[in-house]
Amino acid sequence: MKHLNKLFATVVLFAGLSLQAQDNNNPWAISFGVNAVDGARVSAASKLQDQFSEYFNANQFWSILPSVSYVNVTRHVGGNFSFGVTGSINRLTKFALPLNPATGDYSVVNPGDLMYYGLEGDIKYSIGTFWKFLEPSIHLGGGYVWIDNYSAGTINGGLGANFWFNENIGLSLKSMYRHSFEDNRLTEVPTHMQHFAGLIFKFGGKDTDGDGIYDKDDACPDVAGLKQFNGCPDSDGDGIQDSEDECPNEAGLPEFKGCPDRDGDGVADKDDACPDVAGLKALKGCPDSDGDGIADKDDKCPNEKGPRENNGCPWPDRDGDGVLDKDDKCPDVKGPASNQGCPEVTEEVVKQLNQFAKAIYFDTGKATLKGESQPTLDAIKKIMNDYPNAKFAIEGHTDSTGRLETNMKLSNDRAAAVKDYLIANGVAANRLTSEGFGPNQPVANNKTAAGRAQNRRTEIKVIK
Repeated sequence: MKHLNKLFATVVLFAGLSLQAQDNNNPWAISFGVNAVDGARVSAASKLQDQFSEYFNANQFWSILPSVSYVNVTRHVGGNFSFGVTGSINRLTKFALPLNPATGDYSVVNPGDLMYYGLEGDIKYSIGTFWKFLEPSIHLGGGYVWIDNYSAGTINGGLGANFWFNENIGLSLKSMYRHSFEDNRLTEVPTHMQHFAGLIFKFGGKDTDGDGIYDKDDACPDVAGLKQFNGCPDSDGDGIQDSEDECPNEAGLPEFKGCPDRDGDGVADKDDACPDVAGLKALKGCPDSDGDGIADKDDKCPNEKGPRENNGCPWPDRDGDGVLDKDDKCPDVKGPASNQGCPEVTEEVVKQLNQFAKAIYFDTGKATLKGESQPTLDAIKKIMNDYPNAKFAIEGHTDSTGRLETNMKLSNDRAAAVKDYLIANGVAANRLTSEGFGPNQPVANNKTAAGRAQNRRTEIKVIK
């Protein structure tokens, strides 16, 4: 008795430390409690209906040891089947003795507190679980029974039921019919009934991460997770398990594979260059206030449309002539687009230039400019710079007096002297050319002094 109580305490401690949830993951079960032997009334009665008519008459027929008197260990073997081994102990205080075998009468006596020991193995078939707590079962097996100095093998069959308090702990009830192979009521072990009632505990499942989901069903057995994800975690609680969540530490949306979209523009924050302000997908989630196709963050003029080449700003037109500065060769002076934004040199301007050119004087027979020509040359320079896109040809001419070679050189040198002065005083060199024609292009008669005076001249022409 003392040893059985120690066994009971050990089993309770083990169950408290080892049990986990989900019965189908716990292949082992242990039960212990009290058993009752019916005093062999079933074999003493001659009629079948009388054998079981007093089934619940415990006061008259059952012998019960008031202590833990049986232990059962069961292992699930597949499907609805389990195999179990039961050991039991009892003291027989009620024993049925036949009075008249012909009539089936019997009396119940105390046989002298005979010690009873039983050992059996049986196959259990679970019919199923009803109302989430009731599990009826059918049992079939065999064993061995010792009563005092007698013993016999038995074939056993019976019914049982477990009433589960939770997923692991329950109340176990079972009644077994033990048919004895040595059924002499006076000198052997009779056929009899034995009943069991006790606590049952299921255990044996392994849950490495302690999330209540056993390893064999846990898709993530080494990290605690949720049942709906087969034991895998959802760190940010957005309903998407971490293994499928591209942003496992930030709550997000299914359409973005678990990533957030703070500004609600349809671009996940991880791909959004402007995650706090709604923008366009084409611009990686950034806005484009002026609609010029350049994100505001890259647009130096976010409220005015402009080309990318000018950083999103419209091209300026400083002189307001309709030709943008980038295309305007004269951005500070109005001019038509046909002349790239520069003013065109009119015939009147050319006449004015040549009128000034008549007042350019040289030393006689030389290409040296006289000092009195400086105001005239400065006036020509100003007119030329008013038309910065125009190019000019400076021509030198002489009369026919003297040798042709001398006149050709002199006219060329004089034209070059005018060009050099203008360049030295601010006219771009690439806008000017010079050439001498000597006496070959007279404008008057070289036979008269007045005609020769007209032929000694400097002309300015516009290069088209």
